[in-house]
Amino acid sequence: MQRYFVSDRERQGENVVISGDDAHHIVRVMRMKPEDAIACVFPNGRTAVCTIEQIANEHVRARIVQWKEEERELPVRIYIAQGLPKGEKWELVIQKGTELGAAGFLPFMAARSIVKWDAKKAEKKVERWGKIAKEAAEQAERTLLPKVWAPLSLKELIAFGETVDNRLFAYEEEGRGGRHASLPALLAGLKPGGSLLAVFGPEGGFSPEEAERLQQSGFSPCSLGPRILRTETAPLYLLSAVSYEWELRRKERE
Repeated sequence: MQRYFVSDRERQGENVVISGDDAHHIVRVMRMKPEDAIACVFPNGRTAVCTIEQIANEHVRARIVQWKEEERELPVRIYIAQGLPKGEKWELVIQKGTELGAAGFLPFMAARSIVKWDAKKAEKKVERWGKIAKEAAEQAERTLLPKVWAPLSLKELIAFGETVDNRLFAYEEEGRGGRHASLPALLAGLKPGGSLLAVFGPEGGFSPEEAERLQQSGFSPCSLGPRILRTETAPLYLLSAVSYEWELRRKERE
C-alpha cells in the first residue's frame, strides 16, 4: 500500500485532503482511482488506512477507514552528523540512512570538507534533501519522517550534542590502534527511548583539532572495525549495527 506523510492541517475530521507533489504522485504516477487505498502517516507517527473518495484538479480527498498499529522505528533515536561530503554521497547517506532508521541528519562544515557551501542555493538544497528523506521513509514504510538540517558549524553541532543522551565520533585512529571495544560497549549501554548523535568526518576525515575538540566536548571516539570505510559507508555501518543490536539480537533473546 502506497504511503504518504501528511500534516495535521491536511486532516479534516475523518477526511484527509492531500495536495501538492503527493496529490500529483497519487494521480499521475500511481494512477489511482476512487476507492483505492493509501496509508497516511501523521506527525505523531500514527498511520491511517484511507480510501480515496475524490480526485480533483489540485487535491485528493480520502476517508480514514482504519488506524494501524505499527512498530517500524528503532527503539533509540540515532542522529547522523557528517562533515559535508560531495553532493551525491550526502544524498546517498540521507536516502539509505532513512531506510535504516535514522531520526535525523545534520551536515556540518568540517575543516577537510571538499564541498564549499553556497548560501544562495541553501534553501533549494535543503528542500531537496528533505524530499529524498521523505521518499525513502515512505518506501521503507516508516512511521516517522527524519529531519534534515541545513549545514551547521562544528560549534553548533556540539551544542546539539548537549540535547542527546549519547555522543560518539567515528575515528579511524581508534581502528588503526586496534581499539574496537568502544562501539559495542556504547550500543550495549543505550536505553530504550534514548538518543545518540554519531558524527562522521568528510572524505578526508577529521582534522586533529576537530577530533580533540569533539573529545573534549564529551564525544567518545569509536572504531568501526579494522577496515577504513568511505565517508558514505560509515554511517550506514553504524545504523546497521544498531538495528542488529536492538531489533534482531535483543528480540531473539527475549
